[in-house]
Amino acid sequence: MSAKHEDAEAGSDLRRSDFVSAVGRAMSVLECFTSDEAIRQRGRLTLTDAAKLTNLSRGTARRLLLTLAEIHYVDTDGKFFWLTPKLVNLSRGFLMPLGVGEGSAAILKELTGKLDESASVGILDGEDIVYIERVEVRRIYSSRIVNGTRLPAACSSIGRVLLASLSDSDLHNWMRSYPLRRLTEKTITDPDAFWEEIRAIRTRGYAIIDEELEIGIRSIAVPIQSPNGRTMAALNGSTISARHSVEDLREAFLPELLDASRKLSGTMGW
Repeated sequence: MSAKHEDAEAGSDLRRSDFVSAVGRAMSVLECFTSDEAIRQRGRLTLTDAAKLTNLSRGTARRLLLTLAEIHYVDTDGKFFWLTPKLVNLSRGFLMPLGVGEGSAAILKELTGKLDESASVGILDGEDIVYIERVEVRRIYSSRIVNGTRLPAACSSIGRVLLASLSDSDLHNWMRSYPLRRLTEKTITDPDAFWEEIRAIRTRGYAIIDEELEIGIRSIAVPIQSPNGRTMAALNGSTISARHSVEDLREAFLPELLDASRKLSGTMGW
């Protein structure tokens, strides 16, 4: 890459006078390890992969990767690079202010004992929801959802509850940014129908997803609110359609979820 191209690349990062482009580039390198390409390669990327995923020159990507390796955020065998456990400390720094820890885990464990089904807490992050706490009931087939797993917000019960908590203008903006995608034949993709469902969730205070995310999977979610009534996260219970009907979710799951959400509101820091 020419020096002129490098300068243009640097100039494109100068969003503000106090913006440090090197930091922005380093973060983009770290983020590329969560890409679909990285997932396919089990979290291992070559220098070429990183440069392509970040739109950086090979030289820039190489310097950033070696710097991150020097401070132990990535490791390398000379060909491949991968993230180190040091990143876990950063996630702890995010979770601590939310109050996610032993208290919330105990509440989820109690809930799963009552439901005999898995339960999760998630937050909204752009197009997706991110799981920040989960207790899974062990069965022959596991969902393989763990803390940090991302799912489309539009067709997950946690996501629907969190989207329903947005103002109309914020939700309009969200839908413009993230068009509705069909994942199963039951997924709501018509914007008018989606708005109607969001209004219904606001009225009844919970969301049910019936095979919109994955055929055979049902879930119900309720908001977790701060003392001032602001929805900061959502709690769900999930099951397979062969074990529980939609009516089961309303009659058996919902009261337990509402009780657990009130307890979580008291343990999570807002």
